[in-house]
Amino acid sequence: MLSRFARPAAVLSRGLATSAQNNAKVAVLGASGGIGQPLSLLLKNSPLVSRLSLYDIAHTPGVAADLSHIETRANVKGFLGPEQLPECLKGCNVVVIPAGVPRKPGMTRDDLFNTNASIVATLTTACAKHCPEAMICIISNPVNSTIPITSEIFKKHGVYNPNRIFGVTTLDIVRANTFVAELKGLDPARVSVPVIGGHAGKTIIPLISQCAPKVDFPQDQLEKLTGRIQEAGTEVVKAKAGAGSATLSMAYAGARFVFSLVDAMNGKEGVIECSFVRSEETESPYFSTPLLLGKNGIEKNLGIGKITPFEEKMVSEAMSELKASIKKGEDFAKNFK
Repeated sequence: MLSRFARPAAVLSRGLATSAQNNAKVAVLGASGGIGQPLSLLLKNSPLVSRLSLYDIAHTPGVAADLSHIETRANVKGFLGPEQLPECLKGCNVVVIPAGVPRKPGMTRDDLFNTNASIVATLTTACAKHCPEAMICIISNPVNSTIPITSEIFKKHGVYNPNRIFGVTTLDIVRANTFVAELKGLDPARVSVPVIGGHAGKTIIPLISQCAPKVDFPQDQLEKLTGRIQEAGTEVVKAKAGAGSATLSMAYAGARFVFSLVDAMNGKEGVIECSFVRSEETESPYFSTPLLLGKNGIEKNLGIGKITPFEEKMVSEAMSELKASIKKGEDFAKNFK
């Protein structure tokens, strides 16, 4: 029996099936950065991608030249600076945005707000003008605020479609799968844990009760595991000692999400991923839940499903922080010129 959640197994192999429709034109905005470079490498490695447009404010010609030597079919082109951004976006089906500053030790995702909010607003304004029909996948933190910013920018330009704007929270799922597999001695590629809510601290809510295969933990271990999933980003920031945040695992997670999305756009059925999106599943106007993806983005929001009292408590405790982060993003976008 298949779980309603996608198996994560080998993100690269997902990109290795070929079909006549494997002609996705993908743009990466922030392609020279710590996430952008390995993400672009994974996308270049996939036959699902026919054109890879790389944009940044520095070093993109070099990154593009380097990747263009790889013996896969995606045609790679680099674009440098704001004047080349319209050309980069023209004709794109999927835009992935990892641009922004990374977290340093002691910083919360919210500390990144002022810098990254402006970057995301500027880049999504260009998307609204030059590829309004594209799927927009936002990695830039704080996702709980950058997704509302993106929505408001698209509304301003009269091209808003909530089914095409995604906050990439896949790294939370990838970590949950890995940590559960470690504790239970399972193959992580066969473990699937939905993670709902948002993408910061206590708004990250792993639904261990819905894990496939089914797993059980004593309450103290469950609380410790949940805390580790919620603070896994900080674990990496500390381990890198000021040299950056989670870049390689985030690139993997970003690629996994893009491949799922492109598979669904190509007509593959039953593709499910969690993502932070416009939602009516809770009192929060944006919320991450498992989504059935299709040719036009979100086909159906599969909702939270049956959860335990422990998980219910986490949902209710996340609400005030989620709503505050969302309002902060919306207010910023409304005043953005």
